[in-house]
Amino acid sequence: MVIGVLKCTEENLVALVPKVVAKYIKSDYEVWVEKGAGLASNYTDQQYEEAGAKIVSREKIYTASIIATVSGIEINEIKQFNPEAFVVGKFNARVDSPLLTALKNSGLKAFSLDLLPRSTIAQSMDVLSSLASLAGYKSVVLAADHFAGYLPMMTTSAGTIPPAKVMILGAGVAGLQAIATAKRLGAMVDAFDVRSAVKEEVESLGAKFIEVEGAQEDKGAGGYAVQQSEEYIAKQKELIHETALKADIVITTANIPGREAPLLIEERTVKAMKAGSVIVDMASASGGNVAVSKDDETVKVEGVTVIGDSKLHNHMGTQSSFVYSNNIFNFLSFVMKEGVDNIPYDNEIVANTLLVPVKEAVVA
Repeated sequence: MVIGVLKCTEENLVALVPKVVAKYIKSDYEVWVEKGAGLASNYTDQQYEEAGAKIVSREKIYTASIIATVSGIEINEIKQFNPEAFVVGKFNARVDSPLLTALKNSGLKAFSLDLLPRSTIAQSMDVLSSLASLAGYKSVVLAADHFAGYLPMMTTSAGTIPPAKVMILGAGVAGLQAIATAKRLGAMVDAFDVRSAVKEEVESLGAKFIEVEGAQEDKGAGGYAVQQSEEYIAKQKELIHETALKADIVITTANIPGREAPLLIEERTVKAMKAGSVIVDMASASGGNVAVSKDDETVKVEGVTVIGDSKLHNHMGTQSSFVYSNNIFNFLSFVMKEGVDNIPYDNEIVANTLLVPVKEAVVA
C-alpha cells in the first residue's frame, strides 16, 4: 500500500517527517512525498530520500492509496484523487466550508482528525491536543517577547523587580501548557476556566484558580467548555476585568468547538489595562476572546499590545510536524491494524472522524 504526502499550502506543517518514514516502511507501506513538502517545516527532500521515501510530483500523490495532508488542498484537486483512496488530515470539520462539503460529496473515505473523541485510546492520535500544547507554550514566549518587562522576580543592587502577573483564560491543553510555561519563567499566574474539574490541575502547576460560581458543565461535551448563561457571563466578565487590570500578560484560549469563541475581554478592559501589557488571543480565528483582536494581526490599543493568532504552532513547524506526523501514524495503525478490508467502522474513533459514513459513501 502506498501512502502519499501532499504539501500543505496553508500551514507550516507536513503530515510526515523523515523520522516517521521508517515506521511506515516497517509496516510494509511504500512512501511517496511531494517535492518540497517538508521545506516549510525545515525537512529537505534529501532527508526524506535518505529515510527511504520517494520524492514525486503532486499529481503522482493523487494516485496513492492513502493521501495524508494537513488542510491545504484545493477543491478542484479532489476529483483527481484515486477514487478508492483514504484521505487523512485536519479539515476543521466542525465548521462548514467549501472544502469540507467537497470532501463529503467526493465519495472518498476522508477522515478529519480534529473530530477525534477525547478518550484514552485516542490520546496518541489527538492532533488538536498535540498542537495546542505547543501553541500554549509559544503563546507565553511570544507574549514575553513583546512585554516591556521582566517575568521572574529579580533582586538587584538597585532594588527588587517584582514578578510579572500573567492571567490565562481557559485551562484546556493550551491553557495548562501556558500556565506551566509562565510559571517556569517565574511569573505569578491566575487562571480562569468554567470547568471546576480543572481546578486541581491548575493549582498543581502553581497557578491560582479564579472561579466564578454558577458555571454550567456538561459531562457529554468531551472535556470541552459549554455555552454559559447570560448571568454567568456577566459575572465572569466583571471578575476578568478586575483581574486584567492588575495583569502584565493575558493569554486567552477559550474555544467552543463549532461555535463562535466567547467574548471574555471587552474593549473597556483592554483600554483600562496598564500600558506595556500584552494580550495573546488564541481564539482569534473563531471570533476571538478579545473584542479588539484581529486574526493574524498585532494591534496596539492605548499602549496595550494585542496579538491575534489561532495557529501558534505555525511558529514551530519542525516540532509541530513531528507530533502531527506521529498522530497520523498512530491513527492509521489503529484503523488499518486488521487490513484495509477489515476497518472497524463501528468504532467511535473511526465513526467520529470519517466525514461520510461508509454506507452513505458513493464512489465518484
